Amino acid sequence: MKKILIIYASMTGNTEVMAEILEQSLLEEGLEVTVKEALRAKPKEMLKYDGILLGAYTYEGGEIGDEFMLFYEEMDQIDLTGKLMAVFGSGDTFYQDTYCVAVDIIIEKLIELGANVVLEGLKVDLIPEGEDEERCLKFGKDFAEKVKELMPS
Repeated sequence: MKKILIIYASMTGNTEVMAEILEQSLLEEGLEVTVKEALRAKPKEMLKYDGILLGAYTYEGGEIGDEFMLFYEEMDQIDLTGKLMAVFGSGDTFYQDTYCVAVDIIIEKLIELGANVVLEGLKVDLIPEGEDEERCLKFGKDFAEKVKELMPS
């Protein structure tokens, strides 16, 4: 069974809800899923999984939230060459110039570290409800398909 790791940081709970929806979607696709908060995770853990989803919110001014920053900085110590990954996050469209830029910053880092980023970043305004909840479910399903396709048994 393919193993997926979801690591996220959430200040207001929005990104946590996204992580929960993604977990549900991946479980429905028959994958084994581990979910961890970034403060309780180490980047080297990613090496044990077939696919990894990283989630972070964007703080005012376009910053990665403090709860994810240490994990982000420690990622420089590992080689993610070929790892199947994707990034999700929440933001506030009130901050138009920096809306969900944490997702883009993390994707750039993953590419630098050799990861195979298999989906465009998933960005949600505040909490995922309605259409955004459906987008999260689809993101999880699409990621599951990529893992099954690119990591055959």
